[in-house]
Order: sequence, then C-alpha cells, then structure tokens
Amino acid sequence: MNAIIETSNLTKRYGPVTAVDGVSLRVASGEIYAFLGLNGAGKTTTIRMLLGMIKPTAGEVCILQSPIRTGFMGNGHAPPWQSVGYLVETPYAYAELSVRENLEAARRLHRGVERKAVDRIIERLGLAPYADRRAGTLSLGNAQRLGLAKAMLHRPQLLILDEPANGLDPAGIVEIRHLLLELVRNEGVTVFMSSHILGEVSRLAHRIGIIHQGRLIQELDVEALERNRRRRLLIHTRNDRAACAILTQAGLAPRPSADGVIAVLDESAIAHPDKVATDLVNGGQAPTMLNVEQEDLEHYFLRLVSPVGEREQQTVT
Repeated sequence: MNAIIETSNLTKRYGPVTAVDGVSLRVASGEIYAFLGLNGAGKTTTIRMLLGMIKPTAGEVCILQSPIRTGFMGNGHAPPWQSVGYLVETPYAYAELSVRENLEAARRLHRGVERKAVDRIIERLGLAPYADRRAGTLSLGNAQRLGLAKAMLHRPQLLILDEPANGLDPAGIVEIRHLLLELVRNEGVTVFMSSHILGEVSRLAHRIGIIHQGRLIQELDVEALERNRRRRLLIHTRNDRAACAILTQAGLAPRPSADGVIAVLDESAIAHPDKVATDLVNGGQAPTMLNVEQEDLEHYFLRLVSPVGEREQQTVT
C-alpha cells in the first residue's frame, strides 16, 4: 500500500529539551493509526510537524508523497493540503460568527467545494440545532464537533486529528467512532489520530504507535496487540486456601488476592480452564467463578511505559 504519511528520524528540540526524538513511522492508505502517549510525550509536537506548522530540527516528513519542508503550511491550494483535514488541540472558530458562517468561511478556503457541502457536514456532525448559534456560545463538545466539521468539509483523503473525542459525551464519542469507521470503509479516508481514550483506540485503530519521552517505543497492529496483552485465569471458590493447595499440587502457581480471587498465569491453565475446573471439583473445591481475563489497552500501555523495575512487578488487573 502507498504511504500516506511517512517520517524519517523526525526530531524537534527546544534548546536543551528534546520534544520528539528520531521518530520514523509509516501510515498506509485506508488505515486508522492511533498515536498514544502520556501528556508531554511528543504527540502534538509530532502532529504539528506533520502539518508543517513547526519546522523539525532534523528528519523528514512526507504527506501524500509530498515532502513537507517548510515551517508553515504555505499555500492552502497547493498539494497536499487540499487533500488534508486536521484538528489540532483546541478547535479554532470565529466566536462572533455562527456555526454555518464559520463553515462557509472554511468552505471558501478550499477550491471547488460546493455550497451544499456546508449543509451536508452540519447534518453529518449533528450540528443542525446549533447551525445559527454563535460559535462562542457552544459547549466544549459542540465546539469540538464544529472543529471536526471544518476538518471534514472538503472530503479530505487524510484526516489528522489531535484528540478528536475531546469534550464529547459518551454518545458523541460513539458517533465520532462510527463516523471515522464509515469514512475509512466507504470513502477510503486515512486517519492519523492521537487519543487518551484508550478504550476507543482499541475499537478503532488498525495500528497503534506508542510514543514516550519523545521516542516511538512501539508500533503494532491489532493482531500483535492481542498477542502481547497478558491473560490470566481468575478463580473463586468457597475455600481459597484449599483450592490453592489443589492448584499447587496440579503444578500451577496460584496467586490469591485480598478480594478472594485466585489468579493463575500458567498458559496451559488459561488455554484449558475446563481441566482446572475438573481438578478443583475432584478435589472437593468446585469453583464458583472461573474466568479468563485479558489485559486491557490502558494497562498494557501503562506497563509498557513504566520503568523496567516497576514493569516486572506489575500484574494484570
């Protein structure tokens, strides 16, 4: 597949501080790439360099096969910007203009976008009840919708979104999720997004890049993520001490917890919980709960960015 975004050794320093340190990544056509990191990890700085808003200290960026060499976006009619929609940090709008007027102003910046595109995007983003309201009076969630509407107005081939669900309520987050999936599946749009809502990322992304202290420390697809996330077998019985003795005799290493749940990390037990249940029943301690639990994305992420010493001590929760 063609690379829609490609960076090589992308670096940004501010005096002695290295905000982004040698990031090389590649985003293929038609995928959703999620860019994860703690606050201050370098996500927004990377996005600003992708968009030509700030000049890299070192390294190269290509967007839609076009090198981005300047420290500004330049002529909005020149490639590749006519095919890019973006939302970075807080959504900007003219506070005294209505939602419709803001979108009309944005439409005029894009050559060849017809007038009815404004009405179309208002409906698509659920902004119809607020179309004639001044942008400065919008809630944070609706201001975010307006920012997304401006990014999508001209039907871009690439969307670069910094925290697209920021300020949205749970229903709004689900709406945006479905919208992005629809754009990718039906219109072939490529999405590069940063997010701190890790549950949403796990539902949306085809690939995930994790940046920590300016470095891209891991890239993986959904299948690799599933393989890397830890699993454990959780067991509850009426007599956990006796159950642990049975499990130990079976060659397992049970880990009882204060809340009365026994955890078993042995891969054979996780693969064959029925055999564990049989051993417990034969030993007179039938389980009242038996459940294979997989580490969620949030815990996987925190385990990955924790110091090595702490990481080894962490268990899946």
